[in-house]
Amino acid sequence: MSPPLPHTLRLAAPRPLAGRVTVPGDKSISHRALMLSALAVGTSRVEGLLEGEDVLATAAAMRAMGATIERGADGIWTIQGVGVGGLLQPAGALDMGNSGTSTRLLMGLVASHAITATFVGDASLSRRPMARVMEPLSRTGADFTASPGGRLPLMVRGICPAVPIEYRLPVASAQVKSAVLLAGLNTPGITRVIEPVPTRDHSERMLRGFGAEIEIETQPDGTRIISLTGEAALKPQQIVVPGDPSSAAFPTVAALIVPGSEIVIGNVGLNPTRAGLYEVLRAMGADIAFENERTVGGEPVADLRVKASTLRGIEVPAMLVPSMVDEFPILFVACALADGRSILRGLDELRVKESDRITLMATGLRAIGATVEELPDGLIIDGTGGEPLAGGATVATHLDHRIAMSFAVASLACQMPVTVDDRAPIATSFPDFVAMMEMLGVDQLREGNI
Repeated sequence: MSPPLPHTLRLAAPRPLAGRVTVPGDKSISHRALMLSALAVGTSRVEGLLEGEDVLATAAAMRAMGATIERGADGIWTIQGVGVGGLLQPAGALDMGNSGTSTRLLMGLVASHAITATFVGDASLSRRPMARVMEPLSRTGADFTASPGGRLPLMVRGICPAVPIEYRLPVASAQVKSAVLLAGLNTPGITRVIEPVPTRDHSERMLRGFGAEIEIETQPDGTRIISLTGEAALKPQQIVVPGDPSSAAFPTVAALIVPGSEIVIGNVGLNPTRAGLYEVLRAMGADIAFENERTVGGEPVADLRVKASTLRGIEVPAMLVPSMVDEFPILFVACALADGRSILRGLDELRVKESDRITLMATGLRAIGATVEELPDGLIIDGTGGEPLAGGATVATHLDHRIAMSFAVASLACQMPVTVDDRAPIATSFPDFVAMMEMLGVDQLREGNI
């Protein structure tokens, strides 16, 4: 058998996974820590920042708009902020790489400043729609010139003073909510976001921590009304970023599906608006224990002890979808090895992520031997009952880091290794993914060990 090309990735588990590891800092919190520190007056320090390409794109953009951002030899980042309203005109286009979060949140920041910024990105990001953010931000008075379909390259002409708005989210989206709230920071009056379905609340928690005046009212039907008083004066902070629960999902599922495995993943953020995957996996029969539970920087954190388990098929409740939307690709892998049928619906959002994650996962899972039916808004998967999948195929990632890592994990439970066609996208969120898996006992297949 010929060896894989250097840019491909093949993993195998010749023995049970074992050991203790940590995962990179939470990506959502890392983005917001840089942005709000850059808008504070004074020097903030951030420990545990995710140093993937997406977050580094945010750091570069904030530097381009006037903030001083440096990484110390100890891994701690210092940010000298410019103050709310103090963003400067960037000299060139802001290159967002593959980061939709950076793009959408920064569009919100620029919207209420008297500057103009052009956003560009890679081929994958340039296919992703931005209209859902442009629509509410246009109501504040900001002006947009986008490529066809509301896509990048895209120019934002901010306005100051902007108009405070009340906006009801038509679909659950933490990115749209955050963009509107960030625009509200430099807007006189009260900006209000109404979300019928709660989404991840890192922005609200961190805004409050930096000293913004923010109120949250929860209605009897679960609707959340978030009100932010503008022209805020943010105070610098000391931030410790917990481990990313989305990144922790990959070694978690790996340990669940490789017989005899037992691992510990330390310092994982378990914000209830982000921890839906772990609730679903436990309902499937997963042996996952939360140990050393604590609160760090206002975020709940724990160590996860994960043991190999016999999983059962499940129908994921619609109310949990927003709290685990990024984790569905790896959940699909767990379902493919579970006992019985899994029904996963209400996942329209997955079609407009870094890729169409519904179609790509369905195609890839079928190629490695899984029984999958694609629905307009999800998948139906008939699991193997714990029996290995056939494997042996090459799967296309289409520049999507979560697709790449999901099939790398799936390879551990296949009769023949699965080849991931491009490992490069993994660096956007989890640069040390392969090294961490090797620490747990996974082999990376190269010429000579195939």
